[in-house]
Amino acid sequence: MNVPVSTPDQSPAGESFTPSPAKGCILAFDSGIGGLGIVAALRRRLPDAHISYIADTALFPYGEQEDAALCAHIVALLKDAIDICKPDVVVVACNTASTLALGALREACPETPFVGCVPAIRWAARISRSRVIGLLATRATVRRPYVDALRQQFAPDCTLIAHGARHLADYAEEAFRGKPPAPHLIEREVAGLFGQPDGDRIDAVALGCTHYTFLYEALRAASPKHVAWLDPADAVARQTVAVLEAMGASAPRHNTVEHLWFTAPPVDVAELETHLRPFGYTHAEQWTIPGQEPSVPHPVYEVSDKP
Repeated sequence: MNVPVSTPDQSPAGESFTPSPAKGCILAFDSGIGGLGIVAALRRRLPDAHISYIADTALFPYGEQEDAALCAHIVALLKDAIDICKPDVVVVACNTASTLALGALREACPETPFVGCVPAIRWAARISRSRVIGLLATRATVRRPYVDALRQQFAPDCTLIAHGARHLADYAEEAFRGKPPAPHLIEREVAGLFGQPDGDRIDAVALGCTHYTFLYEALRAASPKHVAWLDPADAVARQTVAVLEAMGASAPRHNTVEHLWFTAPPVDVAELETHLRPFGYTHAEQWTIPGQEPSVPHPVYEVSDKP
């Protein structure tokens, strides 16, 4: 099983770069707010691009869904969104969706480029000295054959220790809203990784869920100090830049309006809007799940521009 060419080659974030002048329309997608970390990286590298975002909160968390039904749901949802947004590129800003549905999406939408987000196993192997690397992800991502294919292709000389965390994505949703989890909750999930045989030899951990961006500092604090935690958000943004530049996307082809959609009505709207504004969104809408009427999204609330 070979990794698709649109899978980003992860390397350390923080490198100096010049923002790309490429424009165009990007549609980013995740099961919740996790992909907004990738949106932030996209905005740094592509300040003139138009980025719409779908948070599929109706089925959150993806890691607990049945594979076949989830794949069909993702394809239906994104086909509908592509028809409406007509994006130049779709960023599947979700590890579970990427490892499950990228092939089906490319088959269903052959005219649309997709950039996936997969665990940074190549990056971990590149920097590991112990040759024991970790993967912290959802239970669904951990069990995917795709993950073992990544290890065989990019880290054949490494031992990969993985932990499928049930609650971290939920904790990240709360942390995004300014309610960080108690340290012992993070420590319990981290112990599920480092407490395995040879876990004390892990020196690099690939984050296998985009939600974990919002727990990055808490995860570092709960782990041995020598361990590098690898967030692929910037690598996904770099790959998206490459796709747009290769297309010659100098101006949006179709839709110049940025949308932020939720597939289930968000709770605590007034609180949530404060946390959405730094990601560049001034309004949000509720998306009607494919197969229900109406099929076109309708506004639920507007995020104020006022401080």
